[in-house]
Amino acid sequence: MIYTAHINIMPLTELLDPQGKAVNESLHSLQLHAIQNVRIGKHIVLSIESDSEENAYGIAKEACEKMLYNAVMEKYSITIDA
Repeated sequence: MIYTAHINIMPLTELLDPQGKAVNESLHSLQLHAIQNVRIGKHIVLSIESDSEENAYGIAKEACEKMLYNAVMEKYSITIDA
C-alpha cells in the first residue's frame, strides 16, 4: 500500500528565525498588526510503499533523522495518511 507522509520541519523556538522576522515586519507594513510572530519552516511530502502505517512512519522518521532535518537547529513532526 502507498502511504503519504507529511513532514513539517520548523526552526527550534529558542533560535532566531530571520526569514520569519522579515515576513512579520512586511506584514506589519501592510497594516496587519494583529500578526505577532511568524516562523518559516518546510513542508515535505513523501509517498512511501509499505505494508503498514507504523512501518511507513518509521521510514519517514528515518528519512528525517538521516537527511531531512538538522537536529541542532530544527524539529520535525510527521503525519501519515493512507
